[in-house]
Amino acid sequence: MDGKIRIKLVRSPIATPQKHKDIVRGLGLRKLNQIVERPDTPGFRGMVNKVPHLLRIVE
Repeated sequence: MDGKIRIKLVRSPIATPQKHKDIVRGLGLRKLNQIVERPDTPGFRGMVNKVPHLLRIVE
C-alpha cells in the first residue's frame, strides 16, 4: 500500500481528555475495532502519535 496507513481504534476514548476524542474523530474513527485508511503524511502520523494508547497501525 503505497502512501497509505491503516489505523485501527483499539481502546475507547470515552474516559480520555476532549483533545484525545477530537483526534480520534478527526481520523474518522467512530467504533471500536474500526479500521480507516489515510494518507501516510506527517500530519496523520502526528495524530496517531498523540494517542498511541488508543490506536494501532495495522498492516
